[in-house]
Amino acid sequence: MKKMIVLLFLAALFVSLNGVFATSPPTNGEYGVVIEGYDWGPAVSKVILSLEEPVTSANWNDYQVMVRRSSDCSAIPDGQVLGSRRIVNGYVSDAEGSRLEEGNHITLVLAVAPNQPIGSPIQYSQTEGCSGNNWINYEMTIRDEAKGMLWNEEVNRVMPIIDQFDLSGRFSHENGVTMSYASYSPESDNEEHPLIIWLHGGGEGGVDPSIPLVANRAANYASDEIQAIFEGAHVLVPQSPTRWMDSGGATTSGETDDIYYKAVKALIDNYMSRHRDVDRDRIYLGGASNGAYLVLKLIIEYPDFFAAAFPSALAYQGAYFSDSQAERIKNIPIWFIHAKEDGTTVPDQTVVPVYNKLMKAGAPNVHFSFYDHVVDITGFFGGDDYRYPDHWSWIYSHANEARRDVDGSLVKLHGRPATIMEWLAGQSK
Repeated sequence: MKKMIVLLFLAALFVSLNGVFATSPPTNGEYGVVIEGYDWGPAVSKVILSLEEPVTSANWNDYQVMVRRSSDCSAIPDGQVLGSRRIVNGYVSDAEGSRLEEGNHITLVLAVAPNQPIGSPIQYSQTEGCSGNNWINYEMTIRDEAKGMLWNEEVNRVMPIIDQFDLSGRFSHENGVTMSYASYSPESDNEEHPLIIWLHGGGEGGVDPSIPLVANRAANYASDEIQAIFEGAHVLVPQSPTRWMDSGGATTSGETDDIYYKAVKALIDNYMSRHRDVDRDRIYLGGASNGAYLVLKLIIEYPDFFAAAFPSALAYQGAYFSDSQAERIKNIPIWFIHAKEDGTTVPDQTVVPVYNKLMKAGAPNVHFSFYDHVVDITGFFGGDDYRYPDHWSWIYSHANEARRDVDGSLVKLHGRPATIMEWLAGQSK
């Protein structure tokens, strides 16, 4: 009975919202959207309305925003297809959403939250042939109830930080592997700059390198805040066509070679050959889950190449990490991040034995932030009382919030407490 009531409610909502979407638009029905990255992923945070005449004020209480999410590929749960967006502010702006005293656009600021999937322009799916995170159709209909105006044609998309990346990268290796990649270069100043490499998790593979940047906020390594710590850094984000742990149709956790590590190393070398300002002594390698597996694999294979590593939610099985490998990489600075209740990459099978073997080998500069749970670090959604999936420990890396070692002490650089990015920037071969 309860299920029938829910189905009837959804049917009524569908009919109601279809009426909104079917309304004929006026001549000025064009809009743009702003998509921003958050700890939990991306959300449409603003909608920018085009006007025929300039205005000097915006009464945002007069507007209503409705959304339809659809995809020919990803499976979208019924309750996440249609819905309304709550408006929290509005102002006169330009076409990119920047505030103006007078302009031909109105920007509406929309509420976003980790438990509001109706705000997301991507969808995680396990549909065959469309697994992982993918962009979806995100159709909006905006009404000015006071003036009877309507906008329903998207003509512009602004993605802060991501728009600073070159998304056109393609690299083919002699072993037959071809990868897409995103890259960011700091302004040229005749100085050398470090290179930060990020290896995505299992849900961000494919051929669209914007997905590794937006699905879990990896683009933040090009943010003003993190770039200031490094005084400008290159950022390179390769994308696996399948998954980094692919050993040729099967999945490896360290027991056999994957098919990608040589190609990724060759891609890094290729990037450095084309960017002569990269500091060869400051190559930093990070990754999450599937990508953290490849971080460990790469530093094992090329221990003299990387200046430091920062893997989170490590997927490399500790049983396949030998004492001799620990000796091989013990002098590489490493900062592990993991959550104790991670059920995907179980710490007692992955990061804990790897860390213990490094400590046994006498590693002098290895740290381990081991969280009870992955929680809301902003405080906006409940702080410690709001819990993300415990596999999402990369949140602390992207937001530069990791500060403590496994014993609870603050990690220090030159005698002073340091965040993970401050520590990373201080490492050099």
